[in-house]
Amino acid sequence: MSEIAIIGAGAWGTALSIILGRTGTHRVRLWVHEQEVCDSIATRRVNEKFLPGCTLPETVNPTTHWDEAIRGAHIVISVMPSSYCRSTFEEMRGYLTPEMLLVSATKGIEKDTRMRMTEVISNVVQNAMRFTPRIGALSGPSFALEAARGDPTAVTIASQDAELARTVQQEFSNASFRVYTNEDPVGVELGGALKNTIAIAAGVCAGLGLGHNSVAALITRGLAEMTRLVVACGGKAETMAGLAGLGDLVLTCTGSLSRNRSVGVELGRGRKLPEILAGMHGMVAEGIFTTTAAVGLAHGHGVEMPITEQMYAILHQGKAPREAIYDLMTRRGKSETTQLPPAL
Repeated sequence: MSEIAIIGAGAWGTALSIILGRTGTHRVRLWVHEQEVCDSIATRRVNEKFLPGCTLPETVNPTTHWDEAIRGAHIVISVMPSSYCRSTFEEMRGYLTPEMLLVSATKGIEKDTRMRMTEVISNVVQNAMRFTPRIGALSGPSFALEAARGDPTAVTIASQDAELARTVQQEFSNASFRVYTNEDPVGVELGGALKNTIAIAAGVCAGLGLGHNSVAALITRGLAEMTRLVVACGGKAETMAGLAGLGDLVLTCTGSLSRNRSVGVELGRGRKLPEILAGMHGMVAEGIFTTTAAVGLAHGHGVEMPITEQMYAILHQGKAPREAIYDLMTRRGKSETTQLPPAL
């Protein structure tokens, strides 16, 4: 049996432990930050705080200790919020070895450095451990609850290390969880992060009572500006037509389980961001943080991202949602196709 360590027991980390643990071919160690969550899983086999109603297999062992979680693992999956990625890897770095395969399943961009999560992880490991880690990014349209209960789900593992990608594909795939491989970690990671900002915007539309026309336009033009930034950062336009781009964008913009969309709904109804965050009880909507980093990346690369810029104004500058929509709709007329990268 292969040894797999999952770092982070939020909804998605817990769901991955269920997916991998129920095959019977993996021993899964789940590192948990909160002692009460660890106790809940150990005694009742349920993560009552982040994924209630889903039973964890006996092959999943929760722990709050780094040594128990990581030592001897073949694959280490990181699933913490993006704002904690650097500090978490700085804590656990002494337990990592060059042979381990690292998989980032966090969809976000580091706010200050604007690094993707695999870049953050590589930066920490290289500076502290003096070796280049073997690393990939797991992303795609995947609500934790649906994947945990066994609904057919398809994701992608992106890495320039072809052997790592094949290994993750083989180890993770089963009858309800299909993993594709991809050689474009830039596109896959940025797609998984940027779609969260567009999902908040989709929620704003719902909160304002707007219909399907508005959301369809938002998804389409959101995909266009996501693609422009991905290409400017060295990713591939065709990646944005796949699971980590269009697939994840549609899911988070339309699905009621999307935390990012839910934040947007409340903004559209007139609630203020601090009030919304206070009611999330520890859950994270990555799009709030990603929006700031995305605007910075766009400015640095000279890329126009009007939806993302308006969402930044709503989230961080107190702009009224209807005013933001008016400004988007009354921009100077442009061609739809000439702004897109040729490959799309």
